[in-house]
Amino acid sequence: MIHNGAICHDTLTKNTKQKLGFNQSADYDSWKNSVKNKFIELFGIDVIKENICEPQFTIEEETQKEGYKQIRFSFYSETDAYVPCYLLIPDGIKGKLPVMITLQGHNEMGFHSSVGDVLCHETLDYDTGRGQFAIQAVKSGYIALAIEQRGMGERKATNVFGRRVSLNNGNCYYEAMTALTLGRTILGERCHDVSRAIDMLSNFDCCDLDKIAITGNSGGGTMSYYAACYDERIKISMPSCAFCDYPGSILHFYHCSCNYVPNAFRYFDMQDLSCLIAPRNLVIVAGKYDTAFRIEGVRRGYETVKQVFAKAGVPENCKLVETEKGHWWCQDIIWKEMKELTAKLGW
Repeated sequence: MIHNGAICHDTLTKNTKQKLGFNQSADYDSWKNSVKNKFIELFGIDVIKENICEPQFTIEEETQKEGYKQIRFSFYSETDAYVPCYLLIPDGIKGKLPVMITLQGHNEMGFHSSVGDVLCHETLDYDTGRGQFAIQAVKSGYIALAIEQRGMGERKATNVFGRRVSLNNGNCYYEAMTALTLGRTILGERCHDVSRAIDMLSNFDCCDLDKIAITGNSGGGTMSYYAACYDERIKISMPSCAFCDYPGSILHFYHCSCNYVPNAFRYFDMQDLSCLIAPRNLVIVAGKYDTAFRIEGVRRGYETVKQVFAKAGVPENCKLVETEKGHWWCQDIIWKEMKELTAKLGW
């Protein structure tokens, strides 16, 4: 008889009842506070803060593009954690504009994709066809902030010989496993980096810090969700091809190691964390034919999201948008939804 070692985990997945899963009869505020504390603990964010340092904010380059100015700046989110960013500012603005944080998914070129830099032939389709998130944002009338995520692009790890140790075209296995060994998670580190990047926006008078939104696809969508759970200054979260209950995605299919948080499923599922976004706005974009984040799991998770937002008194502040694509950034749908929502909010 051949035994499949994964069967035990499948059984545990089916039988595990989350200790902090959404309960309609529980006191909402008390439950939300418990979820927040457990989120901080399991994502290792308090451990990360132990290594905090002065940001050493630096403007590295300014370039005039067609219709907007592109500023490359950097800072340190913690000791020896260098974070490069691009800020795209529309020409001719008066006063302040909303800021759209755009986060790329896994690809070899990282945040260069967001600003349209084609650095290698292998990523040409992604860079020019569906990866220019920041350019799309600035052309939609927002200030765009592109952040290089840990383990991607310029922030892929190198060993003592200067050789890159992240394998498989953008996979951040090494960085994710090292973080776990140090009592952190790479997801927590990325949340921290996004939050510190928002701090840096105070260096730019044109940024309206009361009007911040975040979006991205795949790995960028994942952080668009979790970063909004962490930092309440993010008023709109629009993850694309990333939201799904854990049994319908990371507990059922192979995913990059950066998706995993030790012990998480014992306490909550992805949809339970939506209480950390409510009463702010959450728009989930999902491909009906996405094989990485299956639509059945998305729909199951969203049913809980609706209950959470209703319990928070803002049922109108969450939405699920299903596309006719697979694991794909649908820019027309994304920016249509974003423009409608920001107009509704008076942005």
